Amino acid sequence: MESERWRWRTAAERERVRSPSLMWVRVSEEVTVAVADVGFSIQAKAAAVIDKLFGMALRFEVLGRFNRARAARLTLPHFVCQTPLFMPVGTQGTIKGLTTEQLEEIGCQIILGNTYHLALRPTSELIDDLGGLHKFMNWPRALLTDSGGFQMVSLLHLADITEEGVTFQSPVDGKPMLLTPEESIQIQNRIGADIIMALDDVVKTTITGPRIEEATYRTIRWIDRCIEAHKRPNEQNLFGIVQGGLDPVLRDICVRGLVDRNLPGYAIGGLAGGESKDSFWRVVAQCTASLPEEKPRYVMGVGYPLDIVVCSALGADMYDCVYPTRTARFGTALVPEGVLKLKHKAMADDTRPIDPTCDCMVCKNYTRAYIHCLVTKDAMGSQLLSYHNLYYMLKLSRNLHSSIIKGRFPEFVREFLQTMFPKGDVPEWVCNAMEVAGIDISSCCTPFSSPQD
Repeated sequence: MESERWRWRTAAERERVRSPSLMWVRVSEEVTVAVADVGFSIQAKAAAVIDKLFGMALRFEVLGRFNRARAARLTLPHFVCQTPLFMPVGTQGTIKGLTTEQLEEIGCQIILGNTYHLALRPTSELIDDLGGLHKFMNWPRALLTDSGGFQMVSLLHLADITEEGVTFQSPVDGKPMLLTPEESIQIQNRIGADIIMALDDVVKTTITGPRIEEATYRTIRWIDRCIEAHKRPNEQNLFGIVQGGLDPVLRDICVRGLVDRNLPGYAIGGLAGGESKDSFWRVVAQCTASLPEEKPRYVMGVGYPLDIVVCSALGADMYDCVYPTRTARFGTALVPEGVLKLKHKAMADDTRPIDPTCDCMVCKNYTRAYIHCLVTKDAMGSQLLSYHNLYYMLKLSRNLHSSIIKGRFPEFVREFLQTMFPKGDVPEWVCNAMEVAGIDISSCCTPFSSPQD
């Protein structure tokens, strides 16, 4: 590896040293770092070394705003990201049907891995022995691992939840597996993701009563056990997860409890589980308003394009979901107008691309008719649709970021809604959320006049 030349200067010294071959990176009011260009990605290289020297594993810089919405630079050990951002889900270290080179090609910044599944197979010990998940899956950019807590909901028939942790029945061999806050963090430390999630007590938002309160306070108690167990704070960022169901009081209690721990970032959990859209956006709005301005905010399990636009307007930064790739496997493409079902007979002789406005490899090279033929018979169909759908989501993320930076976020939101709802039938929950976000979408909500009018 080529050598790196570093020079440390005070602000006054910086004024006396000028060189076109140096990139100056401001670390604090007192210290600036000069990075010599040695042929690497200077921004990422500077960030990684500075973070290592100063004991930081994350930096979050807001670059632009519109009311509650913000565009930021999120610097992680393996990549410098732009927010808002969408993270594809690679449960066991892979996005089904796509290579890591293809994911880089379409602009993926962070991939999400699942602690529960990786711990079962191939095991975190093996991943650690082979150099960590980045090396194991040949992914040079950022990774995030969830805690395994979501399996409390998705695999509840296999789980028993106590104060100690969660006992799962392994779907591999049927043996019990105890996942405690400490074990979850130890597994994630071995896996080596840039962002790791605290184990929380997850319950469906449709559940009411004392179970919600129990889960909220247990989540706060467990965060201290996660912090104590975390052995790589200078290399991995531990995010806490806000629980509390649909109860505003419990959500506030959980937010305050987590913020008091001064974590690198915060997630809003327990949503996208069957609650009404009106309840969904109100929880997001409440939490983003209370979480720190200088820390990233991650809404877990959200992947519908409309939901991401709304949550970004309300001040959220990060999202993940299996939706774009799962819906691709069912023959459905994401398009600006909503979705396009490639299995329909009408697609059989349609020579247009999936989306004429899309620049992805699939839309440039293949017709709807060809993909229709594949999705009914060949795995290649779901691979092509997965590629397109993730391209769409990542482009949406970039457009959200750039529209905020350029000061045209309200126009972007209106154009997005007018394309998706050309008849003006924007859902009421979206209208209510945009009002709170301070974005006037009245022009999108007026139905078109009929010819007789």
